[in-house]
Amino acid sequence: MTKPPRKPSKPLLGAPEAPIRSRPRKKRDPAQHQLTLDPMPARIYPCLALLKPRPPKGRQWAFEVKWDGYRLAIHIEPKGVRILTRGGHDWTDRFPAIAAAARRLSVSTAILDGEAVVLDAQGRSDFGLLQQSLGGRGGARQSREAILMVFDLLYFDGRDIRATEFTARRHLLEGMVPAGGEEAIRLSEEIEADGDVLFRAACDHGLEGIIAKDRNSTYRSGRGGEWLKIKCVQSDGFAIIGYEKSTASFGGIGRLLLAARKDGKLVYVGGVGTGFNERSAAELREHMDKLVIGKSAVDTGRKRNAVFVRPELVAEIEYRAWTHDGKLRHASYKGLREQQDDAAVYEITGRDRQ
Repeated sequence: MTKPPRKPSKPLLGAPEAPIRSRPRKKRDPAQHQLTLDPMPARIYPCLALLKPRPPKGRQWAFEVKWDGYRLAIHIEPKGVRILTRGGHDWTDRFPAIAAAARRLSVSTAILDGEAVVLDAQGRSDFGLLQQSLGGRGGARQSREAILMVFDLLYFDGRDIRATEFTARRHLLEGMVPAGGEEAIRLSEEIEADGDVLFRAACDHGLEGIIAKDRNSTYRSGRGGEWLKIKCVQSDGFAIIGYEKSTASFGGIGRLLLAARKDGKLVYVGGVGTGFNERSAAELREHMDKLVIGKSAVDTGRKRNAVFVRPELVAEIEYRAWTHDGKLRHASYKGLREQQDDAAVYEITGRDRQ
């Protein structure tokens, strides 16, 4: 005869007569997904491209145009859109057209990685035009001309996809922002070509250069080598330490005096006397006149008719090479960098001819 089951000495779920209940749940935040998904990061420091003299070889590398503007992260959530600079500052109000285009994308949550640019008549990104559209350094103007050339997707519909390989992230991005669009958010398209051929074509068309990305790489903040940049001309940030006066030049600026960092200190790297127009020179003088000091903060040698300033302004300078004595060759002024854009002064390394 089958024995009846033995009564447990202790009820498994409390009193036998008590109703079985689950634990009380917290009230759902309507701004979050109903499923338990990855929380959206408040900020992601971007993956940065490592400078190389020549394009890499191999089918693992994907190539794009190098854009010249402000690096931005676009955070799309049900409660709204945020636009963050590389330095983590909220510039949503500065780019209304980009923010409006982000709201129209068919996605509930996402983080887009891209570059805000203003294009010239030939379709090339122009840093000076972008600066003008924003009202210059320290300005508060909204740029309605700026567009976002988007090139990566870091968070998608509740999932942090930075650990996913680049090819898969691009596939999702291309489904969200199709190629050939005319919106304020456009896809930075992959160009199927040999790296050397593409690089020569980019330089022939007056572009800044190209970017190479490892198709199998995950997204890592910083300059880890997963992305490479190959420039037709060099363009970097240098500290303004003064200027030489001229009655024949815009704003009375004959030549800006520049410095880079070396071993933790600023060192003089020459000057730049081209690239100014009446507007940019007037803006420069307005900023520099507030920073005038009696003696140069950096050893510049003997300078006649020079005005020195505190090294607080960072100028974006385009140049071809370095001279044998460590000065910039064929330099041209492009504009002032914003602190919110994580403006950095160029660091001299062993690669430079010092």
